Amino acid sequence: MSRVCEMCGKGPMAGRQIVRRGLAKKKGGVGRKITGITHRRFLPNLQKIMVTIKGSTKAAKVCARCIKSGKVQKVC
Repeated sequence: MSRVCEMCGKGPMAGRQIVRRGLAKKKGGVGRKITGITHRRFLPNLQKIMVTIKGSTKAAKVCARCIKSGKVQKVC
């Protein structure tokens, strides 16, 4: 559970990377053809920051969206 946000629970997501070849029809070609599909992972943008939770300060892995939206306060 190392790549999971401790505030919202966002974690890695699965996806695909598609490789194509050829020239598009609107550019005068016969169309783009898929030549390969590989699986990949989309990882969340986690930052390790010092956070105050219930009166105690501790290090937490929090995603950038939670930091920007104000769900968590950084300890300076």
